[in-house]
Parts: sequence; structure tokens; C-alpha cells
Amino acid sequence: MEKYSSASTYKNNRQSIVTIGTFDGVHIGHKAILKRLVETAKKDNLDSVVLTFFPHPRMVLQQNSDIKLINTINERTQLLENTGLDHLVIHPFTHAFSRLTALEYVRDILVNSLKAKKIIIGYDHRFGRNRNAAIDDLKEFGRTYNFEVEEISAREIDDVAISSTKIRKALNEGDIETANSFLGYNFMISGEVVEGRAIGRTIQYPTANLKLKESYKLVPKNGVYVVQSIIEGKRIFGITSIGTNPTVGGKEKTIETHFLDFNEDLYGKKITIEFLKFIRNEETFDSVESLRQEIIKDEKFAKQYLQERG
Repeated sequence: MEKYSSASTYKNNRQSIVTIGTFDGVHIGHKAILKRLVETAKKDNLDSVVLTFFPHPRMVLQQNSDIKLINTINERTQLLENTGLDHLVIHPFTHAFSRLTALEYVRDILVNSLKAKKIIIGYDHRFGRNRNAAIDDLKEFGRTYNFEVEEISAREIDDVAISSTKIRKALNEGDIETANSFLGYNFMISGEVVEGRAIGRTIQYPTANLKLKESYKLVPKNGVYVVQSIIEGKRIFGITSIGTNPTVGGKEKTIETHFLDFNEDLYGKKITIEFLKFIRNEETFDSVESLRQEIIKDEKFAKQYLQERG
């Protein structure tokens, strides 16, 4: 897959089939549309192209927006590459871009830059300044600029929207298994391991404190989870605690992972954690020893779960 930082940097003379969207989560609903895109491209001897945008339009147009996304842009890129796509165009969403007229958007972006011969798009797609153009307008432009528009049905678009809503709701409730079932893969977070307060080390449960670079990344509900990570090519399991560490007077939210049967120094390394199972809610204990006893139970739960899962 070739990746481009804007439509203007797309340099390919072959005609293309294009679909457009945010594709946050790249979940099973999205994958059905992307599969159709890739298969149609092969059948019609076209290049498959996804046009997506970053930042998310709401981040630009609603400055007070606290939108949280299922994927970072790097995660989204990797997931889209796994679909067999030929080209991914991540176009910067800016105020200037949002002011393009429908004609300018179609002519300059879709036709002149991306060489669109066919466009697969949702029945409810809106585009152009103030989002004042709809799919019938796109079909009219198609007659002018010689491209075909294939409409994604209301049922398929609803499936995508419902899946995204259910994934976000599940993550906010700690229901990892439901989220993963709709995603078609394990929900993940990535970041750099930084120094924390080292309290875990004093109770024989050292943790890797993960710092996220992207403030817009959705983080699951506070609590304790069974997780896995690939570290130096090996699959390592662990228990991750998300929360403020109230037992020891913590104030800021942290993401701390105790890896099972693992002792290596991870400071400064970038790792990805995949969530497998919710264990329990965050709690305040009456002593550090009570906390340690609860972590022993968490570890036992995790090992039992992993053993049953094989």
C-alpha cells in the first residue's frame, strides 16, 4: 500500500476506484465496504484508493470538541494496510479545506488528483462547503466528469454507525470482549514507557507506566484488565490498571501494566498493549497491603483466564 499525506501528493496515472470516510476503528462494518472496494478494483482493473482525513473534522470545526477516537492515525493506517488496499490518502482537514465548494472538491480532489473512475459512497454522504451537496449531486458530477457512483445502502451504513457506537460504549463500560467482537481484532493502545512513582516495585509488582502521545485516543473505563503485548518478538501477557491509584493518593490517570513472568527494563521503549478481558473496577483500599492482596487475586484471575483461553 502506498500512503500519501494529501491528495496533491498522490502521483499515479492509473484510474481509480475511491471510497471516502473517517474509518475510525476499521471495524467489521468498515471491512465489508473495503472488501468490496478492493474486489471491484481488481475486477475493473482500477487502483483502490481510500480518502480519509486528519485531524477529525470535529477537532477543527468544533474547537471545544472532546472527541475520542478508537484509533490513532498510525493505528488506522496499519489497519487499512491490512485490507489489501492499493493507496491511502490522508488529507489534512483544515478550515480552508472545509470551505471548498462541492465543485472544487469533486473536480480538484476526486477527479484531477485521485483520477476517480468509480466512487463507492454512503447514501447519506454530504460534501462541499457547509456540507450542502449530497449523493444525487455527486451522481450529477459523475455525468459531467465521467465517473460512476456506487451507493452503499442504508442498511450497510447503519451497520457501520451502530458498530462504532457499540464499540465506544463497550470501551467506556469496560466491556472489552464486546468491543473486540465488533472490531474484529483486539482493542489496543500504544505509547512510551516512562518512569512512574514506582509504587508497584515496593510491593513486588513492578509496572510499565505507559504515556500516550495522542490526547484524542479513547482509553477504556478505569479498572483492571488482562492484556497482551509483543515485546522483542515475544507475546507477553499482563494485567493493566487504568486509573488514579486512589489507595496511594494518586490524582492523575495512569495506564500501568504488570507483565507476568517478565523482568526486563522497558523504560523509553514504545509498546502496544492489546486488551483481552476486564477483571474489576478501580477500588480504594484501606492499606497498601490490601492493594497487594487484591493484585495477587488479579494475577490469579488473569492466569486462569489465559489458561482457559489456551
